[in-house]
Amino acid sequence: MENAFANNRLTRRFAALKAEDRAGLVVYVTASDPDLETSAQLLAGLPGAGADIIELGMPFSDPMADGPSIQRAALRALASGACMNRTLAMVKDFRKTEADTPVVLMGYYNPIDTYGAQRFAIDAAAAGVDGVIVVDVPPEEADEIQPVLAAHGVAFICLSTPTSDDARLPAILKYAGGFLYYVSVLGITGTVSAAADAVAAAVARLKRHTSLPIAVGFGIKTPQAAATVARVADAAVVGSAVIDRLAAGLDANGKPTPRAVPDTLAFVADLAQGVRGARQ
Repeated sequence: MENAFANNRLTRRFAALKAEDRAGLVVYVTASDPDLETSAQLLAGLPGAGADIIELGMPFSDPMADGPSIQRAALRALASGACMNRTLAMVKDFRKTEADTPVVLMGYYNPIDTYGAQRFAIDAAAAGVDGVIVVDVPPEEADEIQPVLAAHGVAFICLSTPTSDDARLPAILKYAGGFLYYVSVLGITGTVSAAADAVAAAVARLKRHTSLPIAVGFGIKTPQAAATVARVADAAVVGSAVIDRLAAGLDANGKPTPRAVPDTLAFVADLAQGVRGARQ
């Protein structure tokens, strides 16, 4: 699947990053967290803050691979009225002013299945979505969603973990497009961090199997940690730490204070500075 999306935003962005000899910063935020207006403001500000690729979480009531930070974000979003229609509308509105930054939807299959996989693929492509990560769809079940996404030019982005050995990787890479997301630690998001040498060894091994860019996520909490990953990988993914910064800007009732979005974007800018200076 590696050459199926030769001219989409993800491919162009990674080519530009390679030309600049630097890694990218992938920033995860949850759609409609803590509410639609605040989430839309944050989304609109991410490219200017230095996010090279945006992962937009599709809120789900049982995000089993996510730690407490993203779980709470999903619950806040759902309480504010989040749904698939609203998430796709957010991307469509974002595209009115930002044509180049890739947007990847990330989440679980249940909301997609409820919406309808074919309808989801059509509407996601129309909204300007470039890729989709479905955490709970293994390669053995990818035929349910990958072909319909590919038919509409949307990459199905696959996950590899420390337990994905050389025998397992061909099954994963059969369906992978856009980039390969390496989950650097076992367990849920936002917890422990992988050792730098372990990440370097894992990225080197994966690159022997695929020409897809390798993005590394889970456990990256600081600009320094992002820079460490950016020295060896094609992108560093930061999610829970960004969500935590946003949550710190909410009041006791979970409502955003005036500093919520600016402080979160300032943190993203710090992460971007770490990533961009990592190979200098």
